[in-house]
Amino acid sequence: MKLWGGRFTKETNQLVHNFNASLSFDQKFYHQDIQGSIAHVTMLERQGIITKEDKETIVHGLEEILSDIENGHLLFSPEHEDIHSFVEANLIQRIGEAGKRLHTGRSRNDQVALDMRLYTRDEIDATHILIVELLHTLLSIMEENIHTYMPGFTHLQKAQPVTLAHHIGAYFEMFKRDRERLIDIRNRMNYCPLGSGALAGTTYPLDRDYTASLLGFYGPTLNSMDGVSDRDYLIEFLSALSTIMMHLSRFCEEIIIWNSNEYQFVEIDDSYSTGSSIMPQKKNPDIAELIRGKTGRVYGALTSLLTTMKGIPLAYNKDMQEDKELSFDAIDTVKGCLSLFNGMISSMKFCSETMENSAKNGFTNATDAADYLVNHGVPFRDAHGIVGQLVLYCIDKNISLDNMTLEEYKRISPVFEEDIYDAISLKTCVEKRLTIGAPSSQAMKHVIAIEKDYLQNL
Repeated sequence: MKLWGGRFTKETNQLVHNFNASLSFDQKFYHQDIQGSIAHVTMLERQGIITKEDKETIVHGLEEILSDIENGHLLFSPEHEDIHSFVEANLIQRIGEAGKRLHTGRSRNDQVALDMRLYTRDEIDATHILIVELLHTLLSIMEENIHTYMPGFTHLQKAQPVTLAHHIGAYFEMFKRDRERLIDIRNRMNYCPLGSGALAGTTYPLDRDYTASLLGFYGPTLNSMDGVSDRDYLIEFLSALSTIMMHLSRFCEEIIIWNSNEYQFVEIDDSYSTGSSIMPQKKNPDIAELIRGKTGRVYGALTSLLTTMKGIPLAYNKDMQEDKELSFDAIDTVKGCLSLFNGMISSMKFCSETMENSAKNGFTNATDAADYLVNHGVPFRDAHGIVGQLVLYCIDKNISLDNMTLEEYKRISPVFEEDIYDAISLKTCVEKRLTIGAPSSQAMKHVIAIEKDYLQNL
């Protein structure tokens, strides 16, 4: 049954029907479609537009359809154009004339706008839960590794010593921002388009504020043309999902590097690794690699929707049907990646001794050696050059700054004394960095307390 068949004298060509139809993918928000319809008829009855008897019959029929879909007794059939016509046709078949009053005072345009908004809001909430779970995991790793020394990197070159808690804390900040972006998007999008009609509202005395309140919105959208044609909230959500995937991908890139034989900073649990079909020694970081790879898939959904929307005049156009398939895929992809990533890092072993040795053997304390000279009256530019000579000497001798004798130090600069060894120890290098945001245990404990309070107050 077509919702618009009265105007036409010919049946739709089957290829046209298939190309136009969206039930194969918009069936995904059957729950939101029925939820919106129940709110709509509840408002219609309250306004005296339909009778109480019709309202109760319609609501009962819709609840039966919802139950039958969820328990597998009602299957989606391809002769229906979309989820809206599927639900309405089944309702009329079940309850008769009353079912024909369901669509009073609304259009498929504001109906699909509502369904997509409800679905996106639900998925924002589901993604938010996964982000919060990940933040708890990261905070736990931070608490356990305040004294786990490792090299910090710039340009993938060892730079200065930090702690694993400090390194993981950087990702905590990233995912904290991701969480706050989700909240921001949810607040901005939480207005109800139902009642916008096709584009110009309706002559029926609808109470849009009441419908909005029934569905948990702050209120109705204030322009009916924008109400049916706005997809900004979905673009924002896809942008936020792309940023989440960018953060996951950066983290996965580091895990892949850290997992290599050359680094051996981490050991990924067997349950999150795979082997090779030909090389029996292999243990591959496939989950991290797949998450890194799927980032482009989510970016593609964002780019696709931006491209679809860029040339569309007001108000609704069928192009907007393209907002669904790639968005659904992107949302499912991000939720799956967050869940798998959380499981992977929570079961991953960090090789603290290897990390510490790597920091010792990478001249990460060179800056502190320069600071030592500055604190003994040497101008910084001269100190920088002296330490550069020390590094060249160590490279030539295949030793670290810690392994140089005091005599060797003094040959390059007489300023050095026995206290140089304490000044360049990993512990000193880390622990004397006391400012908020730095890696010392004192600074990290303060930050961890802040982050713990942040999570407890969500």
